[in-house]
Amino acid sequence: MTQHYFENDLVNLHYYKFGNGPKAMLCFHGYGMHGKQFKPLEVTLGEKYTFYGFDLFFHKETKLKDQSLTVIQKGITKKELVYLIEEFCQDENIRRFSVIGYSMGSHYATVITEEMAERIDEYIIAAPSSLNPGRLIAFFSKNKTGNKILQKFALHEKALTRMLKLFKWLRVINDQDYKILYSEIGTTELRFNFYACFVYLRFFETDEERLLKALNEQNIKSIFIFGKLDKSFPPRIGDKFIPKVKNAEVVLLDEGHEMIKKDFVSQLTRLLL
Repeated sequence: MTQHYFENDLVNLHYYKFGNGPKAMLCFHGYGMHGKQFKPLEVTLGEKYTFYGFDLFFHKETKLKDQSLTVIQKGITKKELVYLIEEFCQDENIRRFSVIGYSMGSHYATVITEEMAERIDEYIIAAPSSLNPGRLIAFFSKNKTGNKILQKFALHEKALTRMLKLFKWLRVINDQDYKILYSEIGTTELRFNFYACFVYLRFFETDEERLLKALNEQNIKSIFIFGKLDKSFPPRIGDKFIPKVKNAEVVLLDEGHEMIKKDFVSQLTRLLL
């Protein structure tokens, strides 16, 4: 595995490259993770794919050229993300590719598939929050009042932890969500990144009609992976959309939300080799 940077006017994008196969796969990790999250796939799929695992915005070594509050509140559009990926692919001489995204990363993978369907071979999303991000994410990212509340609480030393406890008590979030979120707000930097992820990415909302058209017209092999015990993004969130996809596979793992483990690798390998 090697580490690299791709730089343009928007961002200094840090990514890992692993595997040596002829096919390219762009990898988009979950919240609080990093570009190495899908490295376990190299053992079984490294001869078929070369993986490009990005540190996503506000994670690890990837930094926007301007991370001011003004820029973050303006947000990034789908077209701007696609332009970044197009520039990256040109730099790496990638013509066609597959995408894989986990949880938060499923939004990145989905936007790219909507906008660049003619270049996509496979669309793989696990714990796919892009199918239904839930009320809490929508409220804080899209609602003006919710956004102001999040800003006030996230940039305050203790207010955000108190808010999480309140939401847990009100059952707006479950115990699993609470533990995951609580672990990600321990420092000023983490709280800022938490706020930034909600606000900067708010335009990455799935256009189901466009996504369905993209998948079906291009006959893109689509794999949807769920954890049977995942209370954050349970299998039922795909009940309406997935049956409309012509070339779709559904994988149900005996896992909760944290699912990038041995069975994940073996099940995905079975479908891709």
